[in-house]
Amino acid sequence: MPKAKSDISLIYKILFLLLFAAMVVLVVWYYLQYKLEQKSEQTFYKAFGISIPNNYKLYGIDVSKYQSYIYWTSVKKMKIDSIAIDFAFIKATEGNNITDPMFKRNWQLSKQNNITHGAYHFFIATKDGKQQAKNFINNVVLQKGDLPPVLDIEENYDVSKAIFIRRIKDCLNAMQQYYGVKPIIYSYANFYANYLADDFEDYPVWVAHYTDDNEPNIDNNWTFWQHSESGRVNGITEKVDFDVFYGDSLAFTKILLK
Repeated sequence: MPKAKSDISLIYKILFLLLFAAMVVLVVWYYLQYKLEQKSEQTFYKAFGISIPNNYKLYGIDVSKYQSYIYWTSVKKMKIDSIAIDFAFIKATEGNNITDPMFKRNWQLSKQNNITHGAYHFFIATKDGKQQAKNFINNVVLQKGDLPPVLDIEENYDVSKAIFIRRIKDCLNAMQQYYGVKPIIYSYANFYANYLADDFEDYPVWVAHYTDDNEPNIDNNWTFWQHSESGRVNGITEKVDFDVFYGDSLAFTKILLK
């Protein structure tokens, strides 16, 4: 009889191990399915070198001197499936008196190649907001069909919150008064949530957040999403930031300068 009990005990152990193994397989299967669903929210394009979020209609890039000389004719001609470069944000100025050395060239040639363009200013929190707006205004002529001006805010440089917010407001107000349109605020998702959301929630947002999802992790409404900083585009030798617009072509037209 002891042997019979031993055999039964062995059978129970084998059944338990089989059941445990089946549960592990099931958990792994559900996990892989979940990851597959997450991945399916973006499609990898070899030509662009990155995954691009699905379910958007308009795609763009943003550039500065770091992309060196851009051959905008090649940028305009590139199209993979339904993905083409519909718009471009171009760095114009920084702080009180810095101008991006490639701005004029990029501005002229992107327009010549019928790419909807917008200009952005890199905000320095230690500098006067009105003076920074003046720097941008002195260098950027916006016309009908252009994107609204953009204020790129990424750091507070340990400036007190009160001064930081006041300088941003001074800059935004001066831009809006001159161009007659509310500027767009660019920032990283976490920085925007921690420093800007409470005071500037009524401004259009261009958010930088590099994820595998189909939308950025931000509580506020957003207009543009910079989803990658390592894309490839014909006519650009360096890596480039990629963006999508939240909306269709009609919504896009509505935000352009009139």
